Amino acid sequence: MEQMQKQAEHVGTTLMYDTVVEVDFSQRPFRLVGDSGDIYEGDVLIIATGAQAKWLGLDSEDALKGKGVSACATCDGFFYRGKKVAVIGGGNTAVEEALYLTNHSPDVTLIHRRDSFRAEKILQERLFAHKGITVLWNKEVAEFVDGGGTAGLVALELIDTVTGERSRLETEGGFVAIGHHPATELFRGHLKLDADHYIWVETGSTRTSVPGVFACGDVMDKVYRQAVTAAGTGCMAALDAERFLAEAEFEMVAEAAE
Repeated sequence: MEQMQKQAEHVGTTLMYDTVVEVDFSQRPFRLVGDSGDIYEGDVLIIATGAQAKWLGLDSEDALKGKGVSACATCDGFFYRGKKVAVIGGGNTAVEEALYLTNHSPDVTLIHRRDSFRAEKILQERLFAHKGITVLWNKEVAEFVDGGGTAGLVALELIDTVTGERSRLETEGGFVAIGHHPATELFRGHLKLDADHYIWVETGSTRTSVPGVFACGDVMDKVYRQAVTAAGTGCMAALDAERFLAEAEFEMVAEAAE
């Protein structure tokens, strides 16, 4: 990332460190206000604010992040090859993560706090047909158990949501898969968002509902959520923005000629 920053600066990019707290897309140039009080204006805007994984909010979860606890099976699944792992959740994300992890682990347990999944039917059918996945219904994680020293995660303490009974599941990997929060609060009421609050873009482009505003990366992509795909849409946004500026300049020249 430092090398990429240096490359961007080398070709003339100015980097500003601030948190934008207000936007105005009703006029051009667009107007952004930082919590520093500074005002930024631009003829085009590329939004790349990303999305954050949702967590359970347990202290033990936070302490073991990167030490057996993860929110991305695609990113970290390889590190658990041949080991016993567990996935927490009940939606599409959880079922997809559990199915993916069977490529690395022979023993995958999916833990859900209810007695039925919210995931799409076709995903559920694939899950139930897989012999390497065990489902624990009506269970919540009360604690991620630290083995001490360099051991990291060694077990999950579970609570039955119906009876209140406590149990323990031995595992070396715990994947929290309860969805993501796209960082779009700032743009609500200014841009069109989809049902899951991701920024809506035209199919095959990074164009948003406001001409001159583009979105890339995980803030508009709830399917792939990978660094390489985010970088790809970042390139698309840069090209879309350049074309938008070129067309706007051409129109201004044409109007002046008339």
